[in-house]
Amino acid sequence: MSAQDQSQTAFDVIVVGSGAGAMTAAVTAADQGLSVLVVEKSDKFGGTSAISGGGIWIPNNHYFKRIGGRDSHDQALTYLRAATAGRVDERRLLAYLEHAPKMIHYLEKKSRVRYAVAHKYPDYYQHLPGALPGGRSLDPELFDTSLLGDELNNLRSPSPSTLLMGRIAWTARDAHKAMARERGWRFKIMGLMLRYQLDLRWRRKTRMDRRAGLGSALVCALRRSLMDRKVPLWLKTDFQELVLEGGREGGKVSGIVVDQGGVRRTLTARKAVIFGAGGFEQNQQLREKYLPGPTRAGWSATPPGCNTGAALLAGQAAGAATDLLEWCWWAPTIAVPKEEKPRGVFAERAFPGAIVVNGLGRRFVNEAAPYLEFVDSMYKDNAATGGRSIPAWVIFDAHFRFNYAMGPLMPGQVMPDSRLRKEWLGSVYWKADSLAGLAEQIGVDAAGLAATVDSMNDYARTGIDADFARGGNAFDRYYGDVNVKPNPCLAPIAKGPFYAMRLDAGDIGTKGGLLTNADAQVIRADGSPIPGLYAIGNTSASVMGTAYPGAGGTLGPAMTFGYIAAHHIARGA
Repeated sequence: MSAQDQSQTAFDVIVVGSGAGAMTAAVTAADQGLSVLVVEKSDKFGGTSAISGGGIWIPNNHYFKRIGGRDSHDQALTYLRAATAGRVDERRLLAYLEHAPKMIHYLEKKSRVRYAVAHKYPDYYQHLPGALPGGRSLDPELFDTSLLGDELNNLRSPSPSTLLMGRIAWTARDAHKAMARERGWRFKIMGLMLRYQLDLRWRRKTRMDRRAGLGSALVCALRRSLMDRKVPLWLKTDFQELVLEGGREGGKVSGIVVDQGGVRRTLTARKAVIFGAGGFEQNQQLREKYLPGPTRAGWSATPPGCNTGAALLAGQAAGAATDLLEWCWWAPTIAVPKEEKPRGVFAERAFPGAIVVNGLGRRFVNEAAPYLEFVDSMYKDNAATGGRSIPAWVIFDAHFRFNYAMGPLMPGQVMPDSRLRKEWLGSVYWKADSLAGLAEQIGVDAAGLAATVDSMNDYARTGIDADFARGGNAFDRYYGDVNVKPNPCLAPIAKGPFYAMRLDAGDIGTKGGLLTNADAQVIRADGSPIPGLYAIGNTSASVMGTAYPGAGGTLGPAMTFGYIAAHHIARGA
């Protein structure tokens, strides 16, 4: 059956969603001889995976071992136990550690997916036992999108922040080299730009790069792998509800009801339904019900209109237990006019010469901290200061502006203020000749800001952040400027004009959802599985608990438990 034929209504497995976890599940299930259908609510495939960095956190992976790296199951378990702090059933942790290396080895052999080890990318919690200074995060290789043919038109476009100059594909390893200003970084950027410009045949067709990188590369490789297997993917097919045989108590999931352009259809799943449909971050009502306040769907760096929690609600209606609903994969965001969604601020906070302050002009967190902990600190400080940390403000000077990026602002040496959109002044960034003038514009206490900057300038000279130890571990320094001494994450804020940008309490998806067991089966409060129902990715409560152990800590589990679910279904359990 072709991808366009939608006459068939019964399949062994129906996968809801088209992100990396969902497509991994579909690829694996098809390889087990099962008939598979993938349904996607939007008119684009890829989900939030397509706009992500595409990294996967895989302890004890074979890529790291190939280059002489050392890791072990026991060391990774020690780290995960410390990071999750008892919040997660250890059987799920063990399942992840056992199957994650198998999953990526399987995709490397059987599919179009290709990864390389980001051997310098540290685990996020360097202070915990079992942490490694690199080797567990994997970075997608570039993918030739011409292999998709016309299906390329259905790809969810990558976020501009994941592309060089908003247009050119690169790997996370390339981006790190440029951001950290390592030796040869200018030649690397020139090479990428030349590759793009000299692809004359492709340039005649589109401004889009022929190559896809990061999350876009991952979902393109998985989509092509589905095409190789003739697995249908139906777009504009909105999941509505589960079909249950036997009722809520003890019932079996036997299919789904979808909406296609106002027409309701019932689709039969002979063996199972796999939810890989994302979380509920775009549902304002559910955000207000479960997440800490203030909360706004408009602060999320995920596509508007998607991930509205339909799978969560359907699972709850079927009797599923839930967990972690008060948590997101937090990430600070910057709103940019006329862009579909705000941009996440991941690496730039570590660059030397920028600080983040609350409305009192005071720092409240290590700016280079992992993004989940950064926004968690925003909420904690917001409660402690009576609402003065949401929004927060990133402050930097002319020296920083010239040398480094911040959100949509490319370094001034590439994109001077004169080339910025005029409407951005006063909405994306604020600018003044003095810190006092800047504080007045953004409503921050001027005396508090001046005192904070004075302290930070002292810390820059000594190399020691006496307040939050910024730059004191390998993760902080990963995105620091290797040319700045004595601390690559600290530099003075002294040269006018001065700049500010607003940071909202954003996210890259919700973290809580349907509770699952080690086989990815959705379970009830008593621990019994709901027959025929599986959940992965952000539809499920994260196997990482309230933690974010390393880059790829979202997609790695989504893909791994998709792989686990497919094998469990194929075994006829």
